[in-house]
Amino acid sequence: MRDGRCRALPALVSGLFALLAAGAQAEKMPSMSPAEWPALEVLADHGGEPARPYFVAIGMADVPEEEGYTPDTRAPVPFSEADMLPVTSERLSPGEVRFRPLELPSRMTPFFLVGDDALSLRWLEARGETLRELNAVGLIVEVATPEGLERLREAAPGLELRPTPGDDLAGRLGLAHYPVLVTSQGLEQ
Repeated sequence: MRDGRCRALPALVSGLFALLAAGAQAEKMPSMSPAEWPALEVLADHGGEPARPYFVAIGMADVPEEEGYTPDTRAPVPFSEADMLPVTSERLSPGEVRFRPLELPSRMTPFFLVGDDALSLRWLEARGETLRELNAVGLIVEVATPEGLERLREAAPGLELRPTPGDDLAGRLGLAHYPVLVTSQGLEQ
């Protein structure tokens, strides 16, 4: 045991000397404000799109939007909701959902899952008032066309509906069917 400690001692001593030397060097360097930091040098540029416009858009670029930024005219046009279609969820299908209690944070926003099918449309019409009172957000987990999306919105006036695949949620919540309302208290149809 003593031999092991003796062999480790030189490494420990050299490490301490390195730390002391680094501390002494740091004391010699004047402290600089971020404005005085040297400019960064680009070592390689492999293409891609600059991230600066995103930082400007959220006010994090430390320069006014109009100063020094020219938008890239080659940038793609923003996507529309129709570009997200069709939405399919392999783990979910229309069917019966029995009440199951959940223990979720009470401040969570209630949400519901629906699809572009007869059962979901009837459910939205029957439960619409309750969903509006809860300020529930709808996730459309199965819809193929913009017309299907519009049918769902007409059946649920005043409710926010967003097309999104539901397989991840189905796995996390142990769901196989929709329509279903998810609140902090549980799953219910």
